[in-house]
Amino acid sequence: MNTTSSTQPRVASVEEVKAALGDRLVDSFQKDDLWLRVRTDAWKSSMRTLRDTLGFHYFCFLSAIDWMPSPYGRGEDDPTEPAPERDATIRQGYAGGETRMQVFVRVTNPVTHVSVIVKSDVPDDSLTIESIHDVYAGANWHERETHEMFGIAFDGHPDLRNMYLPLDFEGFPLRKDFPLLARMVKPWPGIVDVEPLPGGDDDEGGDEQ
Repeated sequence: MNTTSSTQPRVASVEEVKAALGDRLVDSFQKDDLWLRVRTDAWKSSMRTLRDTLGFHYFCFLSAIDWMPSPYGRGEDDPTEPAPERDATIRQGYAGGETRMQVFVRVTNPVTHVSVIVKSDVPDDSLTIESIHDVYAGANWHERETHEMFGIAFDGHPDLRNMYLPLDFEGFPLRKDFPLLARMVKPWPGIVDVEPLPGGDDDEGGDEQ
């Protein structure tokens, strides 16, 4: 019986990625998948290299992260209680960062089944980064959604019209500073007292032995 495992590694080789991306790679972090942060001005060229040189042909998804802590607190905070002291420090997570907004994408090598997550800083003054729709066609829809929900522009995208919200909608719902009014006036359902189930110990209408 052959006991040699033919399972492919779950993570890409950091050395291989560094060799391919060169100085476009700012930082990396390995946890399950390999997290990469590339220079903003090299976002598109980095994705093209990952596809053409390293075989990451399968596009999984693209989105954004707003690293600013919410000024409204967490959804689980009880609005009927005094607001807790909040830490407003921006921490950009795996592979670091220098801006409030970052875009990130996950791509996979369909032969080795290895995936990488690549992210890049979005400049605070312009909130604009290159579109990669002509590198990965599937990014077209994801960039439109990210533009609509975070207000990030994708330079070179052919059509960034809204898909979900009215054209005159004001604000970007997935930004941390967008007020979720329902949560400001009503506690998150998970923290409110729940009525006892019928027949439970606290059921006053239950039969007494």
